[in-house]
Amino acid sequence: MAESNDRRIESAYNLAREQYAELGVDTDQAMSALEQIPISLHCWQGDDVQGFESSDGDVGGGLAVTGNYPGRARTPQELRDDLDMAYSMIPGKGHRLNLHAFYLEASGKVDRAEIAPEHFQTWLDWAKEKGHGLDFNPTCFSHPMADSGFTLSSVDPAVRDYWVRHCIACRKIGEHFGRELNNPCVTNIWIPDGYKDIPIDRNAARQRLAESLDKILAAQVDTKLNLDAVECKLFGIGSESCVIGSHEFYMGYAIKNQTLLCLDAGHFHPTEVISDKISSALLFLDEILLHVSRGVRWDSDHVVILSDELRAIAEEIVRNNFQSRVHIGLDFFDASINRVAAWTIGTRSMLKALLIALLEPTVALREMEDSGDYTKRLAMLEELKTMPWSAVWDHHCLQQGVPVGPQWLEKTRQYEEDVLSKR
Repeated sequence: MAESNDRRIESAYNLAREQYAELGVDTDQAMSALEQIPISLHCWQGDDVQGFESSDGDVGGGLAVTGNYPGRARTPQELRDDLDMAYSMIPGKGHRLNLHAFYLEASGKVDRAEIAPEHFQTWLDWAKEKGHGLDFNPTCFSHPMADSGFTLSSVDPAVRDYWVRHCIACRKIGEHFGRELNNPCVTNIWIPDGYKDIPIDRNAARQRLAESLDKILAAQVDTKLNLDAVECKLFGIGSESCVIGSHEFYMGYAIKNQTLLCLDAGHFHPTEVISDKISSALLFLDEILLHVSRGVRWDSDHVVILSDELRAIAEEIVRNNFQSRVHIGLDFFDASINRVAAWTIGTRSMLKALLIALLEPTVALREMEDSGDYTKRLAMLEELKTMPWSAVWDHHCLQQGVPVGPQWLEKTRQYEEDVLSKR
């Protein structure tokens, strides 16, 4: 049965390869290029953004995780086991893991301003063994020093100083990851600071944030090993009227200081998309970070699906050869469904979007555009939508030794029965 299915996949692929060749597209080359694009999975999908500092279950900071599907990871090892399962169903061997600071492993309570590389040694050992890169994030929420709703922009200098020290510690951990893995770590700063109702003085808060960031970046860290990123947001729960770290603030700060700018797909107005921002940002920045998410009427962090916007994001990256300048990370959390399935659906969707973009005859389409033949351009873009990209995807999965089609769901259900249901 398996051999028959493999032959069917190969037969469908050969037909697809011929169809794409007629358009001047090499499908083997597209799959090879896809294999080189790493996706950074986010650890917080597996445990509902709980971390391992405490078990009070209050993430705070404008974050909300809905659902109580059984099987949440309760320990670092359970989380790694679940991640291993997810990675086993995702094609590609160089994918990454994005860690938040409060996923540390320590024998006792460690103050966030005092975290150090040794508190993440097990994660590092695991990454080395599995061949994953690591990315990192300060955790500026779910903490008594963030109860006011302000961290790096707080009016209280002691609060600002605390979070400055935490972010510096995180950059040094990122540097350590980069050195040990011989693979640069992206350390991304997001803070929940903002006002629920109309503020009087937005400017002063943003001045304080800029000063805090300047202090953080002044700490000596090898920028070839640790890549600093700053993440903007339109609004959050508890900061509906004003977010201090707005898009305009961080766009200006990133360009001035040549950090990465993090564009989160859920952090803008519901009718605003990040795909249109990528080329503009990269005119003035060497690299950017994406947090690929799916907002449903707001920053709801739904599981990524193969939507028009996801395809547009991938097209912007591939059409402009931005693969080496755009770091692709995922950022969603859903506790209403199987968490391993959420990772798998989201990551496979991102890779499908990239493959579709890689299978596009971009040179020919650009020639149509430059010559002013917009009729042919639109017609070809529509015809491409029904090209047999799924046959290429199935072949790619088969080559990579991961489940083809919905077979991955069978593996997930078995893992749920054997492992998750017993937690």
